[in-house]
Parts: sequence; C-alpha cells; structure tokens
Amino acid sequence: MKEYSRIPVKPQRKRLARRTLGAAAVGALAWITATTGIPGGASQQTGPTTLVAADAPGYTVEDFNYPYADKILAERNIVLKRGDGHITLADCAGGTGLLEILVRDRTDRICFKVVGNSGWLTLEIPAVYAIKGNDYTTAVDMTVGTEEKSFDINKNSWTAVGETADAEGRDHMLVEIRSSK
Repeated sequence: MKEYSRIPVKPQRKRLARRTLGAAAVGALAWITATTGIPGGASQQTGPTTLVAADAPGYTVEDFNYPYADKILAERNIVLKRGDGHITLADCAGGTGLLEILVRDRTDRICFKVVGNSGWLTLEIPAVYAIKGNDYTTAVDMTVGTEEKSFDINKNSWTAVGETADAEGRDHMLVEIRSSK
C-alpha cells in the first residue's frame, strides 16, 4: 500500500490569519482616523479629513431662477422669474440684435439679449404693446385677465402685441419669451 504524505497546512493558515487581522487593523485605524481626525481624537478638528470637508464648496443645483431678480425689480421695476440663461436683460444702448419691448407706462424700452440655439424666460411685464424681434424665431405668451394669448414676433421688425393687437384694447402682461434659431 502506498503512503500518502500530508502537506503541512498550518503555515498557510497562519499567513492567512495574519493577513486578515492586519487588513482588519488597518481598516479600523483608517476608520478611526477619518472619523476623529489626525492626531488627537474627536475633540480636535484639525485632521485633513475635517479640513477638506469644512472648506469644500457645497453642491450647486440649478433651479433656473433669474439671478439678481430682486435687485432688478427694485431698480428697474421688472419682474424676472425663471429661465435657462439664454435670454438675459440687456442695456438697449448695448448694441444690435436685441429683443426690444415697448411698455405703455414707460418712456424707456426694455431689451433682452438672446444667445445660443434657443432660450426661454418667464417674467411679468404689464402693459406691453409692441416687440421688435431679432434674428431668432421668437414667440411670446401674454395674459389678459385669465386668458392667455401667444404671439409670433417678426424677425428684425416691430410686431403689435397686447392691447395693440387686441380688438378690445385690453391691457396684456408679458409672461414668457421663447426664442430659437
């Protein structure tokens, strides 16, 4: 009968146990260090993990609200609500290619610059009666009472909207601008 020799298993088990315990110890040390900081423990907030977390900027979530809308309302009496950033309030003396809006109770025009392939902006401007288009295909939504009306704006020329396009001459509020190339 043939004798079988046994292969010693104990050294392999010892190596495996040492590796497992070593990895567990390193993991525990890393966890303690990350949660309490280096060195000194939980009361001392000087560890690199704490500094990075404290100094890191927060997450930015786009809510599409018009930036500085409160300031624009206070200075120019224009309510700008939400948009995708491609239609922005502009200085009418700032150049050509602007959407220009005429309002009954204002002596100045209100202008908007359109950039990109398309854009949208929700706003509230009462008593709008004419809009000059630019190179974009533009449509506006207006309200009169509870009724909503849409107008297509002619490119690079004035379009009668609101009270000038209404058979009854009612006061219309501009509530949305949509433009695309």
